Amino acid sequence: MATYLDDILAAHRARVPNDDRALDSLVEHARRGSPTRDFAAALGRPGLSVIAEIKRRSPSKGALAPDLVPGIVAKQYAAGGAAALSVLTDEGFFGGSAADLVEARSSVDLPVLRKDFTVSACDVAEARFLGADAVLLIVAALDDGELREFHALATDLGLAALVEAHDEVEVERALAAGASIVGVNQRDLGTFAVDTDRAVRVAAAIPDGVVKVAESGIRSAADAARLADAGYDAILVGEHLVTSGDPARALRELIAPCS
Repeated sequence: MATYLDDILAAHRARVPNDDRALDSLVEHARRGSPTRDFAAALGRPGLSVIAEIKRRSPSKGALAPDLVPGIVAKQYAAGGAAALSVLTDEGFFGGSAADLVEARSSVDLPVLRKDFTVSACDVAEARFLGADAVLLIVAALDDGELREFHALATDLGLAALVEAHDEVEVERALAAGASIVGVNQRDLGTFAVDTDRAVRVAAAIPDGVVKVAESGIRSAADAARLADAGYDAILVGEHLVTSGDPARALRELIAPCS
């Protein structure tokens, strides 16, 4: 039976053969973009940093905040103390768009992660010329050659790369590809079920000097504090914030004990 990740990757990879854009042209366009904001430095500040996510819907839960205005939410996140933004740009499964990223980034001074399913070098270059400061590389979605290639291209274009793993084996693959920012996603991308102990278990596999990010299933100050105690520099939070009714307040309450 196909999983959520299988379906999403199949949809993204099906578009690659029909993408007639020349990579060299995309890279050249990307290089002409404005300077990127320092995503890694934003996550390395004292205390537990938050990457606050702009997310309209989820494949497993449906609509979360379908009418959100990216610029308004971005400003709310900045007011609440976010260190960076994550913007879903996948349209078919998450209801996002490239326009959401452009609007959010132009509304605040925070660095922005393009949250999408990167499956080609063109995706990396596109993230850069859209204005992203960081790109997501999911270990489970890529082979080792793709991980190395896309990470190297991102670095060459001035993009940070958040390399996402789900277990110790995937952390090892991320590090072998050169990752200096490793995320541990507590959500199983096959079933979308969340294991809130996963990040704590996997933390020890990530060496000192690598920026550590815990993702998914973070809903309370106690959750955040537990992850900070496990050695994480940052957490990525979306659903809890966009469904809170007051994202700035929800964000402040989330990290208050870790400040």
